[in-house]
Amino acid sequence: MPDIFISHQPLINRQNRILANRLNLHLLNGATPRDAAGALRSLAADWPVDGKPVFINCGETPWDRGLLEWNAPSNVTFELPGAAFAAPDAANLVSTLQSTQAALCLMIDEHAETAFSSGVAFRFIGLDAKRFPPPRMKSLAAQTQPHGIGVAFNVPDRQGFQDCLNAGLNAAASWFFKQSSGAQAKAINPAQAQIIQIMNLVRKNAEIREIETALKQDVTLSYKLLRYINSAGFGLSCEIQSFRHAVSILGYDKLNKWLSLLLATASKDPAAQAQMHTALYRARLMEILGQGLVDRNEYDNLFITGAFSMLETLLGLPTGKVLETMSLPETICDALLGRGGVYGPFLDLAIACEGEDGEAIATQAGMLGLSSDTFNQAQMKALSFAETIQF
Repeated sequence: MPDIFISHQPLINRQNRILANRLNLHLLNGATPRDAAGALRSLAADWPVDGKPVFINCGETPWDRGLLEWNAPSNVTFELPGAAFAAPDAANLVSTLQSTQAALCLMIDEHAETAFSSGVAFRFIGLDAKRFPPPRMKSLAAQTQPHGIGVAFNVPDRQGFQDCLNAGLNAAASWFFKQSSGAQAKAINPAQAQIIQIMNLVRKNAEIREIETALKQDVTLSYKLLRYINSAGFGLSCEIQSFRHAVSILGYDKLNKWLSLLLATASKDPAAQAQMHTALYRARLMEILGQGLVDRNEYDNLFITGAFSMLETLLGLPTGKVLETMSLPETICDALLGRGGVYGPFLDLAIACEGEDGEAIATQAGMLGLSSDTFNQAQMKALSFAETIQF
């Protein structure tokens, strides 16, 4: 039976901010672009509408007009290879593209000139970093600049990202920022230690007065915490005014979940914003995927597991060393340290959908009994949630 599984990548600009999101459609079991259009159509209720462009890529599947049967939201940009404009059906494709006025990203290949002469307008010009080395990329970026905004895909590492910027490109889609910056911390810094102290107090159900005293030692923590809780993604009907108010509305268990965000946003890395976004995405995705599969009182633990899965990159310390200072349930530690326990498969799936192996994603989702529709909807909800949090 045809199946579509989605993975994604963030598109990072020169300021290390997320400019857009890229959805990779993995067409499995004979699925076609027309099937992909149907899968995308089913995501309408959960589509990220924060204003950022969403790039749509069909991987190695030959491009055809079937994907354009989807009435795409206004923030969608379709990626097309130049080869599509040299195919036998190219005239019909050009006519369809001109009539739909879809936003397009031309992926540069040997047929790029044919695409440029077709009369179709391109908003972005995409270069595959695996295909073009830096000198060639710089030459192509200069040649294609009049035709659209230059962006890179499949950037292997931080140096590759810098090479793309040096070549004159404006952004790159990849996960290079998950790699360590190379600067390793010797110990948890005082600000991080303060957050961990507060989390431990909350988990132990300490007196509110004692927790408030700890929070007052760093006023920015209270400000950040209240800002996160009052973000649109949390969906509260009233504005939380103080820590005491937060406890009365949320309770200690829910509050611990939001305190975890403080630690996940403690990085000083230039790529911290993208790293934090990833941590939040994993957190919310795991929480959603766990619904109906684990006990309700474990949803928050799944969220914390996802949020802390980026700690080694965010803090520059081994995960085990950070966890030694925290009073966390064994189930969370098992997942973070060895992908084991009840939460391990959820973390495996969250990380798998940041990769390029559609079969691996399908296999991992199948182990949890999740259909492609359920999994894809959860991804869109998680992306939308991550966009609502003000760092």
